[in-house]
Amino acid sequence: MPHSRQLHLGAFMRPVSLHTGAWRFPGAYPDANFNFKHLKRFVQTLEKACFDAFFMADHLAVLNMPVDALKRSHTATSFEPFTLLSALASVTERIGLIATASTTFDEPYHIARRFASLDHLSEGRAGWNLVTTSNPDAARNFGREEHMEHDERYRRAREFYDVVTGLWDSWADDAFVRDTDAGLFFDPSKLHVLDHKGKYLSVRGPLNIARPVQGWPVVVQAGSSEAGKQLAAETADAVFTAQSNLAAGKRFYADVKGRMEQLGRERDHLKILPGAFVVVGDTRDQALEKRALLDTFVHYESGIASLSIALGHDVSPFDPDGPLPEIPETNASRSSRERVIELARAERLTIRELAQRVGGYSGLQMVGTAVEIADEMEQWLVEEGSDGFNVMFPYLPEGLDDFVGKVVPELQRRGIFRRAYEGATLRDHFGLPRPGNRFFEGR
Repeated sequence: MPHSRQLHLGAFMRPVSLHTGAWRFPGAYPDANFNFKHLKRFVQTLEKACFDAFFMADHLAVLNMPVDALKRSHTATSFEPFTLLSALASVTERIGLIATASTTFDEPYHIARRFASLDHLSEGRAGWNLVTTSNPDAARNFGREEHMEHDERYRRAREFYDVVTGLWDSWADDAFVRDTDAGLFFDPSKLHVLDHKGKYLSVRGPLNIARPVQGWPVVVQAGSSEAGKQLAAETADAVFTAQSNLAAGKRFYADVKGRMEQLGRERDHLKILPGAFVVVGDTRDQALEKRALLDTFVHYESGIASLSIALGHDVSPFDPDGPLPEIPETNASRSSRERVIELARAERLTIRELAQRVGGYSGLQMVGTAVEIADEMEQWLVEEGSDGFNVMFPYLPEGLDDFVGKVVPELQRRGIFRRAYEGATLRDHFGLPRPGNRFFEGR
């Protein structure tokens, strides 16, 4: 019998693995991050396993670390998200397609139009990962010498969301009558001109594309700072978060769901999906050996650069074998910084040890047999630490095949994960309502 709560699974795959050494692992595809044939195979494997979504992050800068570190990274090159997901939409039928797009370095009209297009092309499977972009190097690619201040980015993002969703509502669902006899293509009374003028944005509208299949594509938010949690509670349909253990996950879950209730939103209308780095073995020892081997492929130059990015502060001048000093706040991601500092203090790691962990992966890890991993996922679900997970694979294709071939059947056996898709859209998969049109409801 199915469990009363069902697990939701996304696959976080840009880069195809967050682990710096993934491309060097024996049997891995070194070019997986920029090879469409491989990516097509990966997403079709995920769809056969009934994953909710393929989740594609994005970077807006290459030179976000020293060249000596960058030359060791498989993240240096990647497809532009909309181009890739549009191509993947044509070779899949059910899996959701979530792309990252920045509210700091793009315009609302562009974002609204691209996601509406992707939603139509995929017949209702598009999702927007709304981010404010924490990487200060990205600013220099968009004519800015300094990055916008953290909380200011979130205030702009809130207005940006209102504009994008308003543009998606430009047309009533039945606006395009296409009456060939009367020669009437659309009904002008079912067109709304947004004419937005706010603190950060001025956008007239309307959008030059029909209302998305889902009404609005699914909105995902990835920030875990106070500003990020509030934005998620107000706007998001799903949250991609980084929580290192169940206790932290439960606190985050209760916090965001509580904020939703205070705003009058239904708790179940937002899915909280922590990232989970999963290594599967036939035995626990085998899984631990795989993880240990993977970490050997993290070069110190790469690890220390990843650590500096996570902290928003260059730590390469400090003694590698000494403790992490006090790190000042910056405009970079606050949640990332706090998580790494907490890890260093909790485990008393040297900078060298911390660099290897962060250069590999330092967040939530599930390493063990399929049964052990299913046990842990079920515990998070039952104890309200999450509604599911964004699964991160250690290397490709083996890490993906291990999870799909071993863990998914165990989750299905327990009745906590679907055996077949019940709906056609990403909102269907997440159990989310279709938003009404704010300008045409009741008319």
